[in-house]
Amino acid sequence: MAIDFKTKQLEFTRYIREPEKYPVPADVKAERMAMYRELIFNNIENFLAGNFPVIRKILDDSQWFDLVQDFFAKHQAKTPYFSEIAEEFLDYLENERENTEDFPFLLELAHYEWVELALSIAKDDGQVNRQPLDDLLQSTVSLSPLAWPLAYQYPVQLISPEFLPAEPPGQLTCLLAYRDQADEVKFVEINSITYRLLEIIQKHGSTKVSECLNQLVQESQHPDPDVIIKGGLQILKDLAEKTVISVTNYVD
Repeated sequence: MAIDFKTKQLEFTRYIREPEKYPVPADVKAERMAMYRELIFNNIENFLAGNFPVIRKILDDSQWFDLVQDFFAKHQAKTPYFSEIAEEFLDYLENERENTEDFPFLLELAHYEWVELALSIAKDDGQVNRQPLDDLLQSTVSLSPLAWPLAYQYPVQLISPEFLPAEPPGQLTCLLAYRDQADEVKFVEINSITYRLLEIIQKHGSTKVSECLNQLVQESQHPDPDVIIKGGLQILKDLAEKTVISVTNYVD
């Protein structure tokens, strides 16, 4: 008797995802299906625990396994690669997760933890120009593809079993994540001015330092523009030394 492959495949995957809800496919031994299901689930659970260690620590075993099972059952992943499952988990948290008992910072914390993996495996070339910084004001700058300015409502870098904020503080937490020349991923807390500078550079792709700082002066409405210019130049110099930005000299 002919077997409808799609029907059999659907029976198989339904049981794998939700064995409490769907029966074992016909003509397949229950213990074999249970073993296969356990193998797949454990692989995904172990991978998520490794890539979201803080989330794993702040949830008890029951909360964690309920979360992983909900992801396992609901989310239709678009990739066969384990290295991309963390991004699929983010998509699930943002678009499919429905649990009012979740920590309010769960999605932001997951994104913060995902960034480290994403930067560590990014294939972008992180080489930057190392022009002299003596006349930085007469240069153009661009952001390294391996440097990501981040802004969160919660101080995600501080969250731990001992610190679980119920509400966001009054101001954003601004961070810079980047992969240095030794291929190490680093996180640095930055102020709002530095974050805005990076935003401007990122938006333009490549921009003259003078134009970038003039925009910052206009936005800040500071009574002494020189303060913003000097401070901005020092920030850009520090970023260049960290290879976060690439500097190129230009001639008017």
